[in-house]
Amino acid sequence: MNLWTILRESIGYRATQVARSRFASSPQWREGRFRPALRRVDGSLLTAAWRYFFAGPPHRVPDSPLPVVPVRPERFASPPQGGLRATWLGHSTVLLEIDGKRILIDPVWTERASGFPGIGPRRFFPPLLALDQLPDLDLVVISHDHYDHLDVAAVRILAARGLRMLAPLGVGSHLRRWGVPDAQISEVDWWHGFSLGDLTVTATPGRHFSGRGLLDHGQTLWAGFAFNGPRHRVYLSGDSAMHEDFSEIGERLGPFDLTMIEVGAYDAIWADVHLGPEQAVLAHQQVRGRVMLPLHWGMFDLALHGWTEPIERTLVAAANAGIRVTTPRPGESVEPALEPPSTRWWPALPWRTAEDAPVRSSGLAQVESTTAATRPPQPHPE
Repeated sequence: MNLWTILRESIGYRATQVARSRFASSPQWREGRFRPALRRVDGSLLTAAWRYFFAGPPHRVPDSPLPVVPVRPERFASPPQGGLRATWLGHSTVLLEIDGKRILIDPVWTERASGFPGIGPRRFFPPLLALDQLPDLDLVVISHDHYDHLDVAAVRILAARGLRMLAPLGVGSHLRRWGVPDAQISEVDWWHGFSLGDLTVTATPGRHFSGRGLLDHGQTLWAGFAFNGPRHRVYLSGDSAMHEDFSEIGERLGPFDLTMIEVGAYDAIWADVHLGPEQAVLAHQQVRGRVMLPLHWGMFDLALHGWTEPIERTLVAAANAGIRVTTPRPGESVEPALEPPSTRWWPALPWRTAEDAPVRSSGLAQVESTTAATRPPQPHPE
């Protein structure tokens, strides 16, 4: 296979004209692409690139192997004691077990989060479980089409197992061209649900963007997801900056026993793309979460901060807000009904505080004053 073919396959494919015509009914599709509800304000791309390649801070990658936990298939031979368990496989890849269902989220097994062989951010540790050792799964959920969330090779292997894949509108165009049968693909818009027996999976709004190449910006949608079962509820933020819909997500679909919220890859230059730790804690409060599992950190160097800074700042913000945060090592499982892991397994390295390097999304001065941000979670019916 030549280099162009490899790049073409990795970059993916735009939706056909027929598919694009279907997007016109989505409120998110405007002027030929999916757009966030709030206008995105970005800083200088040249400044960001210069800082990333030539002037970034130290400690952006670990200088020694991380204390990861190998994931053995026998761990999943018995269901979680309380009916809910999340196994963090690194970055945003999670194996979620909820009310008798197993769901794999944002499967990334590739060595680099890039469309170019041998180039791009390299993972800090190898995959903790081989794809062929995954337990039986009921669903694969993909939050959006960026390389650190959607891995071509993993998709093909999972598709060969006959697994159904749930993704936001447009992502199916990539999946189909990579060989996933149409019968195994379900695409949803925000606030639309997918039924998996007695479990409902609902796509939720986010403030982000999409695209795997130079010419497909906004051709696919991005989303968070709420998993609502008969006994438990879990929220996944996906990649998102702060937006006004977190409170509505909590009102309509919460409260949540567990939230899985991205805390890394932030910077003031792109504050309308990612949350950052402090706003991640605020989002957890607004969706009415009980236990927060920070995602999107600790595996790839995607930003301009030290690799431990996201979790350090998250813990400070969580302590100030009085919320529970679980800090599993990569490969560990979290069961909210038990005592969630809270080990400081990462090294003590210098990091910038929220005062040193603030990150605040634009256009949201009123969000922090909403009542949902301070309302304690209420129990949901069993």
